[in-house]
Amino acid sequence: MSLKNLPKENNVYETERLIIQRISVDDSKFIFDLYNRPKFIQYIGNRGINTVADAEKYIKNRFLPQFDKSGFGNYLVVTKDKGEKIGAVGIFEREGLDVVDIGFSLLEEFEGKGYAYEAALQVKSIGMDLFGLKKISAITTKDNYSSQKLIEKLGLQFRNYVTLPDDNEELMYYETE
Repeated sequence: MSLKNLPKENNVYETERLIIQRISVDDSKFIFDLYNRPKFIQYIGNRGINTVADAEKYIKNRFLPQFDKSGFGNYLVVTKDKGEKIGAVGIFEREGLDVVDIGFSLLEEFEGKGYAYEAALQVKSIGMDLFGLKKISAITTKDNYSSQKLIEKLGLQFRNYVTLPDDNEELMYYETE
């Protein structure tokens, strides 16, 4: 599917099995749940979202301003068949990285079904085809092997190790050609 003819204001995209839509404050309960899952905290980090109100503030302060500035950001991933919220995937402007970063997270019960790849491939296409991004990067922890495989399947290659500001963990850095 070509995205070039879609208006940039369109914040809802579809794949074969998924609806990918801009995250809104209506998704606060879901973000609270997702961001407090043990695997999210282990591999992505504790974002200090301790209440649904914290999740709403996080969406308002972190996600919505990037959409306003860039037109892209963090998207909710919903199954077409049952309308279940299963995860999030986005392109982020991250302090310490010169190239925008693609990131993804799913509820554990939806892992291993190809949803993360399907959603991330669509969002990569949104960034590159619709918004004209020349490069996309990805970061992951050294022990997150499933993310490493997915990042490589998306066509990104390992470049080096990076440490983000205000963090002490060395991360694997990938980038498109």
